[in-house]
Amino acid sequence: MFMENAMDGRHLHTISSVEYLTELSKTLQVLNRATWQETFQALWISALRLVQRGPDASEGPFPHLDSRMCMLLAIIPLSIATIVKEEAGNLKGETTSVIRGQLVSSLQILRQFFGLLSPPPATVHLANAAARKAAVVLSNLKTGSENMYSSFKDSSSIKAVGNMLHLIVEACIARNLIDASAYFWPGYVVPLKESSPVQASPWSSLVEGSPLIELKDALMVTPASSVEELEKLYSFAVSGSPEEKLAASKILCGASLLRGWNIQEHVVQMVLKLLSTFLPLDSGSEGRYVQHMPMLHALVSGISSIDTVHILSLYGLVPEVASMLMPLCENFGSLPPSDHRSCKLEEASVYSVFSCAFLSLLRLWKFHRPPIESALSRRGVSVWSELRLDFLLLLRNSHSSLKNLSNVTQSSIFELDPPFQKPLYIDSFPKLRAWYFQNQACIASTLSSACSRTTVLHVANMILKIICHNKVPKGGVLSVNPQSTANSTTSSSPAGVQEDMCQWPTLPAWEILEAVPFVLEAMLTSCAHGRLSSRDLVTGLRDLADFLPASLAAIVSYFSAEVTSGIWKPVMLNGMDWPSPAATLPVVESEIKEALAFAGVHINICPRPRSAMPMLPLPIAALMSLSITVKMEEFSHLHGIISQGIEICATSSSWPTMQIIGALWSQKARRWHDFIILTCSQSPFTRDNTAVAQLIRSCFSSFLGPLVDGRSCSVANRGVANLLGQSSDEKAHRLAVAPGFLYMRSCRLFPNNTFVCEEILEVVIERAHALANDRSSDRPARLRSECLPLSAASSLVEQIASLAATMLCHAGGVNLIRLLYEQIMPTLLLSGGEAKLGSGGMVCSIIEGYTLAYVLLFSGATVWGVGETSPAYTLIYTSKRQRVLDRHLEFMARVMEGNIVLGCGDATWRSYVLCFVNLLVSFVPAWVPEVKLNTLQKLASGLRRWHEGDLALSLLELGGAKTVTSVVESLLR
Repeated sequence: MFMENAMDGRHLHTISSVEYLTELSKTLQVLNRATWQETFQALWISALRLVQRGPDASEGPFPHLDSRMCMLLAIIPLSIATIVKEEAGNLKGETTSVIRGQLVSSLQILRQFFGLLSPPPATVHLANAAARKAAVVLSNLKTGSENMYSSFKDSSSIKAVGNMLHLIVEACIARNLIDASAYFWPGYVVPLKESSPVQASPWSSLVEGSPLIELKDALMVTPASSVEELEKLYSFAVSGSPEEKLAASKILCGASLLRGWNIQEHVVQMVLKLLSTFLPLDSGSEGRYVQHMPMLHALVSGISSIDTVHILSLYGLVPEVASMLMPLCENFGSLPPSDHRSCKLEEASVYSVFSCAFLSLLRLWKFHRPPIESALSRRGVSVWSELRLDFLLLLRNSHSSLKNLSNVTQSSIFELDPPFQKPLYIDSFPKLRAWYFQNQACIASTLSSACSRTTVLHVANMILKIICHNKVPKGGVLSVNPQSTANSTTSSSPAGVQEDMCQWPTLPAWEILEAVPFVLEAMLTSCAHGRLSSRDLVTGLRDLADFLPASLAAIVSYFSAEVTSGIWKPVMLNGMDWPSPAATLPVVESEIKEALAFAGVHINICPRPRSAMPMLPLPIAALMSLSITVKMEEFSHLHGIISQGIEICATSSSWPTMQIIGALWSQKARRWHDFIILTCSQSPFTRDNTAVAQLIRSCFSSFLGPLVDGRSCSVANRGVANLLGQSSDEKAHRLAVAPGFLYMRSCRLFPNNTFVCEEILEVVIERAHALANDRSSDRPARLRSECLPLSAASSLVEQIASLAATMLCHAGGVNLIRLLYEQIMPTLLLSGGEAKLGSGGMVCSIIEGYTLAYVLLFSGATVWGVGETSPAYTLIYTSKRQRVLDRHLEFMARVMEGNIVLGCGDATWRSYVLCFVNLLVSFVPAWVPEVKLNTLQKLASGLRRWHEGDLALSLLELGGAKTVTSVVESLLR
């Protein structure tokens, strides 16, 4: 579930997935009492399933195969490398062959999962190349070659059939996790007899001295296979001719960055290092920025694609990339363009570099989230601080001070210039800071209170005259009234304006962006009052976006804020004034219902009676119409801003708008059908707790099996495959959306995380009751043999807790787990809950307590880790563990002293406390020294009163030096 969640392109990570997966693997190895072989095997199988679940085609503006392969062939090997290194340190000089042998065993076992090893069509040639490498080595040994890794002249005829195992083995060899003895595994090399020779790699030609320019096209589409090849290319990027520098910049951001999985961490580091060398941070350096503009344009454009941004996020480099984009935005946004032409993103210019950098920065920052957050926070959703721009800078500064962002950034390749090692603050970029606060002001209030500077209004009027020329009633133009910026007026054209009416001003981008909200307000108001037609409104918006693509940020931000204000009347989508969804709306609604029903959610997706004519609020209609005009090839740069803005608008509006938007989009992009239906299927969960509750229950049923008459029903189709779905080619229906997959895509938009937590705990209690019923002996004698064994019940308790903890962590993160420890779980125990804990008999009460204890500890361990964590991980996740755990144990101690009266049964409470303390001592002993001495003493005293002296002693022994006296006193007793 973590891996599937990591593929959600709408969420970018502030910490490396390498680091998170390392801590998660160590946690699961402890909680499952598993060997490292079993843990590594689970990692490989999970990632193989992740690849198989991915769509074969690039459907929708979403991270695709490259990101999934990155998880399998880069993130997991790097995580395992970290674990092996730590285990070697723990062995203190002893051999590490044991854990490496378990890694080899986990790889050899993968050959049994032949269904998961089939490579996606786009990677077949890469898998065959990996298998061929092993075949060449074996052939060299047979011929007695001195260097078995070298290619001899007849090796071009050697071919072999490869699969995903060959790619995994090569990824492990590249990181020195295993050696080439894997080539000698039985059946590893399967020859392929073909007459056509294998073409030589262009990278080999580059290393041998061939000109870079002649190989540019081939190098762009062929990933590098070694660090040596990258270093050769990097030398061209740093010290080559201008033409070679530009070519090297483009090649670095090509196939090597997306599909060079064996050395991908080195490619990422080189791209950022190269970008930093072109960014002088000293004042008065505009000339150097212009000098390096072609290379900067190539680099920024290269890292702006959907998959590339997501891969950088997987490596935890979002704060670092953001800090490099800020000086670009600051400086290029302050330079005037060289001519009046509209900007073309594919050409290097002042506006194109600024727009690429600015839109990429905003995608990392999630600038357009505040409107929806403001709407949802009133319904119980906590606002996440990492969405703020200043938080990203603080996180980047913390990473720099810790010098431990992730293991991959400790390489000597990742050495930034000294200025980039210093702390950066938003005050260092005054123009960006000014726009940042203006954007917040526009979101939080009306424009009339945001700004009233005459120069801004003058620029706004200039833009209005250009984009609305000949689009208003005769004898007048739209303008912004300086006395009331909340209104637009129609006035006569000033003398002398006609000559420049169609020429865009050569102003710096920041001045244009500052005026855009006032332009939008004037246009939207005029359209609402009939002075500007809908067609002219959309055309004007598109002209503005063509002139300065960065203005899309202001458009999305302004329209999102206007939707949440709720002051704009809906417009009818009649096919004349606005595009009509009527042709596809019934089909889309039917398929959304079908997709939800397959996931176990049965609701009415249109709770309000619909008018005969579909309608949308004016800002959404305008933004939707603008998105339809965007060409598909432009979506690589623009989708991250405009489409998520539409989604924010749809979920912020009180109208049931998402299915209408889906119907309109399905007319434009028919090949994105499944993506559109999946996106629309998430909309009900943003406002309907009933839908959320049904989805949660469906997740438990798909993973554990359904409940029938209060008892568990054993079915064949359950487990992870049923929870998250099968591979794309195994789906019986194209709209089959697994409940777990839908949960992972929707959980961040749930309207009330407290409700989610309470609902999950309610389902957990129901499952505990079912286990008790399965264990009950009040059956006829001939059926008592069918009672669930105690060992099986214990295993099911762990499965229930594991799923519940995972769902809680992904829905609310560390904040929700804190609430679970400090408020939700104590409240449930104090009140007894709707299920009345402890009212179902002794066996039922005991299982209830055990299950809740497992859920609580598994949830904490999943986000906090089981022991000491890295500084970067501690900064984000583990820093609050001590306080939260101490508060919950203090609550336990006060109840055991009799200071608090419980609403649950005594058996439930006793089993809950004993199980939680046992789990604390057995699984996470590193947590105990963090608890206050007084809390540990009171808890131990309560355990002794329950005649659990051994458990009390074990708890005190783990408390460290501060509990020595208490341990001695306990022994004397």
